[in-house]
Amino acid sequence: MLWLGRIADKTGALGTCVAAMGCASCFPAMGALAGSLGLGFLAQFEGVFINTLLPGFAAIVLFANLLSFFSHKIWYRTLLGLIGPVMVLLTMYPLWTYDWSTYLLYAGIAMMLVVSLWDILLPANKICSSERA
Repeated sequence: MLWLGRIADKTGALGTCVAAMGCASCFPAMGALAGSLGLGFLAQFEGVFINTLLPGFAAIVLFANLLSFFSHKIWYRTLLGLIGPVMVLLTMYPLWTYDWSTYLLYAGIAMMLVVSLWDILLPANKICSSERA
C-alpha cells in the first residue's frame, strides 16, 4: 500500500507540473521552460490541461497523501502534503475570479513539487505506537 501512495504522489506532482507547462499564457515562466525543453507543442492543449488535467492531478496527489497517512502516521508530513493540492483545487474552482488567485495557484504547484522532492529524498518511516509519547 505504501508504494501505491508514493507512485500516485509522484505521478500527481509531475502531471501537475506538465499541465502547468502546457499553458504558456497562464504561466509564462513555466511556458518558457516548456518551450526550452521542446514541449511548446503542448500550448494547443491549454484548455484541456488547465480545466481538466491540473485539477485531476491535484486530486490524485490529495488522495495519495491521505492514503499515505495510514501507512506512516506522521501528521505534519500529511498536512504539508495536503496544503499544495488544496491550494490548487481552491484556486481552480471557488477562487478563480480573484486577481491574487494566480499566485495561490503558483504556490500550490510549488508546494506539491517541494513536498514530492522531500518525500523522494527523505521517505517517511512508520512511527510505531511504542515510540509515541
